Amino acid sequence: MLPESFFGALRAASVPAGAVAVVVRPLHGGQLHVALNEALPMNPASAMKLVTTYAALGILGPAFTWRTEVFAAGTLRGSQLEGDLVIRGGGDPRFVIEHLWLLVQRIRAFGICEIRGDLLLDRSAFEKADHDAASFDGELLRAYNVGPDALLLNFKAFSFQFIPDDEARYARVSITPALAGLRAPATVRGIEGACGDRRARLQPDFSNPLKPAFRGGFPLSCGERTLHVNTLDHRAYFGGAFRALWEAAGGSWLGQARDGAAGPEARRVAVHESAPLAEVIRDINKFSNNVMARQLFLALGIDAAGQPANAQRSDKAVRSWLARRAIEVPELVLENGAGLSRVERISAGGLGRLLAHAFASPQMPEFMASLPLAGVDGTMKNRPTAAAGSAHLKTGLLSDVRAIAGYVQAASGRRYVVVSLINHPNAAAAQPAHDLLLDWVYRGG
Repeated sequence: MLPESFFGALRAASVPAGAVAVVVRPLHGGQLHVALNEALPMNPASAMKLVTTYAALGILGPAFTWRTEVFAAGTLRGSQLEGDLVIRGGGDPRFVIEHLWLLVQRIRAFGICEIRGDLLLDRSAFEKADHDAASFDGELLRAYNVGPDALLLNFKAFSFQFIPDDEARYARVSITPALAGLRAPATVRGIEGACGDRRARLQPDFSNPLKPAFRGGFPLSCGERTLHVNTLDHRAYFGGAFRALWEAAGGSWLGQARDGAAGPEARRVAVHESAPLAEVIRDINKFSNNVMARQLFLALGIDAAGQPANAQRSDKAVRSWLARRAIEVPELVLENGAGLSRVERISAGGLGRLLAHAFASPQMPEFMASLPLAGVDGTMKNRPTAAAGSAHLKTGLLSDVRAIAGYVQAASGRRYVVVSLINHPNAAAAQPAHDLLLDWVYRGG
């Protein structure tokens, strides 16, 4: 039986018990074994990343890596490439600006200095699909709404860092990454008052993505802060970043970036191999990175025949993998595998069965290490719970969803699977119920 304190927190938030699903399941003969609405399909928000990342470990393997390759499609005469340079993406979820810098250095080391053709971006590993960044919550420019791309660079985000100078009464502005043609203001005026909604008070204007402006001011009380935005399409972003790095490395290029592919005669000149999957999923789960999760989900849909990945193939791959391992989740609804969805569904019981299976699997160390550790890191770093340091838990958060799912090692040393999903307009106010549940398992398990 769940503790009264748990139900009391739900009542305080005006959340009925029918809007909550809970599973507490012992892994090593513990005494707590309770369930509430365990078969009810619920929106798990980002807890759905547990399904995606565990399936990826099983389907791809923890040592799986992504490759980003560069080809010369033309004749190299001295240091001049008489033709196009092709960059082929493999869907790397964490291909960041530092990795592109390394590729540029390798291209230069190959001997190419002048590109007399275009930069062809081969994004064919993923099926072309229209992505409406505003469709989820109307926040067109939010970095978490960036869509997947086979040649995703730096999460397609700009990071504006504001560094206040109290004496000068302004904040210096730096932007990462630097793109060719991008002109950002060097400073923004400082204003008084509490930090509050600093984004609104800045009054950002991105109507011209290459000439951003801030019509308001930055509250000096905020200290150093960073604003992440998504303002350019994938082709313009990648092309601008490549040009800036290429010219900084002493190269010249008068062409343009466009979609294309390397022909059979093209010669490979450089390659970047990603970190292994076991490392990539730590970023996905610990920091609940939606863009990376969507990239990983699509990677599961790349078949042996070389057909481009799409969400339907990924859904089929995940369901087939679950069926082969007899993990029963008949209620499962997948859209993008990240949980940034209004339609994705799983039950607390289904998620609990998946977690129990993962704990008994050879991939357990990699999977568990990817989860936030309560009171220590990731999205659980600042959660007040007696289980701090003893609970590996994925969180989920949407406007009407709060979720936790993972493992708690009780004070007794016994370990439990714990899943709790709240779907209700008052879900945010009911979050203390989750912390009380963790305390109860930790103390009483």
